[in-house]
Amino acid sequence: MTRIPVPTSADIAAAVERCTPLLRRTPVLRTTPGDLGLSESVTLKLESLQHAGSFKARGGLNTALGLGVPTGGLIAASGGNHGIAVARTARVLGVKAEIFVPSVSSPAKIDRLRAQGAMVNIVGELYDDAQEACDARAASIDALKIHPYNAPLTEAGQATLGVELVDQVPSLDTVLVAVGGGGLAAGLRLALPSSVRVIAVETEACNSFQAASAARELVDVSPAGVGADALGARRLGELPWSILAGTTESIVVDDGSVTDARRDLWSQYQLAVEPAAAVTLAALQTGAYRPEPGERVVAVVCGG
Repeated sequence: MTRIPVPTSADIAAAVERCTPLLRRTPVLRTTPGDLGLSESVTLKLESLQHAGSFKARGGLNTALGLGVPTGGLIAASGGNHGIAVARTARVLGVKAEIFVPSVSSPAKIDRLRAQGAMVNIVGELYDDAQEACDARAASIDALKIHPYNAPLTEAGQATLGVELVDQVPSLDTVLVAVGGGGLAAGLRLALPSSVRVIAVETEACNSFQAASAARELVDVSPAGVGADALGARRLGELPWSILAGTTESIVVDDGSVTDARRDLWSQYQLAVEPAAAVTLAALQTGAYRPEPGERVVAVVCGG
């Protein structure tokens, strides 16, 4: 099998240059001690306010701009957020989009896909089922297939979030980030200085990175629970694994803590986010990750 090339610093710089005019520089929010049940302040990176509602806008846009769009438009498989991002990219660029989603995708996300003008195909129960159908369709039409995490241009696009963080949070120590297929975590690991810890957070029932870390190789898992629609990759991506293995710590939280964290983000800050976006806060609230005194921690709120 041919190894997928890891994006370079030049690739990330090119992604910043080509994508910045069409992306939001999403805000950061420094919490007050006592907020969200946390004794210390943390910084929330509100990527839920990105175009299309999640960080996925970065990778999809960078791929389309970097490779160019053929006559067949854009095609992708998605649990929801990646597809919405690809559909929005297609709309902005004036081309068509065809998106494959599994039946576990929320009706709200499917409605958002259609609102962006995409043709939506519901296939199988989990993300990988949709990806297989997407691969078969892409082979028969002249369209650009955009993978959510297993492609260098996608990773370089996700890395632009890390470039923003370096500028927004001086002397950053630690970043907590949700993991499904691993694209955002890998992008952050590439963009951030090696001195910054990247902590991968998953739910117990959607733990592709934890399972791979324990086995020291990519393995299949059986995604379920509150994170299944957004974190439901059966297997971590090959490219993210090549970046994250041995460089990134793994933490898991239970579904109940994610539900509580999601509720708290709404009740205290009126932030409406999906369960996957609340796993990083859940790790802090439960003590699964305990910052040292004075540690500058960012919890990425990855999608709404």
